[in-house]
Amino acid sequence: MRLDDGGLLAALHEGMFEQPLWTGFLEKLRARTGAIYVTLIFRTIDEDTVIELFAGATPPADIRTLFVEKYARDPLAYRHMREGRVYSLEELIDPKNPVHRSFHEELMLPQGMTNMRSVRVTEPSGVDAWLGCVGGREIGTAVGSLLTALVPHLRIALRSFVAFERERFRSSVTSEAFGRLNFGWLTLDARCRIIDMTPHVDQLFQRTTVLRRGRYDRLTPASPALDRELTALVKRYAEDGAKDVETRPKAFNLSRDPWMDMLIAPIHSQSVSSSSKPVAIAYLSGDRWSQADRCEQLTDLFGLLPSEARLAWAIAGGLSIQEAARELGITVETARNYSKKVYSKTGSRGQAELVRNILTSVLAIA
Repeated sequence: MRLDDGGLLAALHEGMFEQPLWTGFLEKLRARTGAIYVTLIFRTIDEDTVIELFAGATPPADIRTLFVEKYARDPLAYRHMREGRVYSLEELIDPKNPVHRSFHEELMLPQGMTNMRSVRVTEPSGVDAWLGCVGGREIGTAVGSLLTALVPHLRIALRSFVAFERERFRSSVTSEAFGRLNFGWLTLDARCRIIDMTPHVDQLFQRTTVLRRGRYDRLTPASPALDRELTALVKRYAEDGAKDVETRPKAFNLSRDPWMDMLIAPIHSQSVSSSSKPVAIAYLSGDRWSQADRCEQLTDLFGLLPSEARLAWAIAGGLSIQEAARELGITVETARNYSKKVYSKTGSRGQAELVRNILTSVLAIA
């Protein structure tokens, strides 16, 4: 059997992007070999996760129950297979082992599975996979030769899959952390069109009216003045990037209640994963709650009075006692009296500790 007949290798390398995984490859391999079943099984390094894939008719319910309940899925000695070597059914069944004999007679023979070829492949990080073709007379040495030829390609595909899953996990963890911090990013082309973004940016768009995704996926501030400034800035980044000129990032305050800031920076590294060329990245950070919401949360958390909570939140926002008094419309003396009660109730020994206690409390992830 020729390895490249029927697009088998293409299906193997494309299979990591399919759902279920490797469906096309397994079906092509089954058609090529005449197997009743083709199976691909993964066991992770910690063996907590097992991925079982197969091509072929779904076995009868009684056979499946027998397979799962009586034989704990498969009693054959797959773990002892040497990596990269193709094994026949006779090499995996111990005739002296009653469980092996029973498995062969009760499960395999009734379905016409008299022959099998199976190979174990190990990805460099330690993830194991077993590829097997099970059937009748046609499952012989030619199928074994095909599996042998597939081994290096399966190892590469498995390594790519593991790397892809690792990066997807890291991305998921990073995205979750960004979400808890109410932080996100998006990339822009020279016309301010959004190319890519973190999932939480959509949530930021839904919570605010100061920034949105406009027509043709354009990043559109509500303020016309800010829109013009952003458009000019991104255009300059595109022009300076073409000239290899170093340009500075620029920060914008989009809203003070709820608070939201944006930092626009040029992109110097390029990605081959997008159809448009990104020239700028926008970092968005903001609070999902208004000042009134935060003051209410402070009263719940520390037992503050509403007036005390308003002062505490103003101080946490970086205002001095004098500035907070002016913003709240109270005298400095009243603000000082409130602050003493706030320090006592929050267990703070001064203004710096009060800010730390509020910003490191559960309000930071509320």
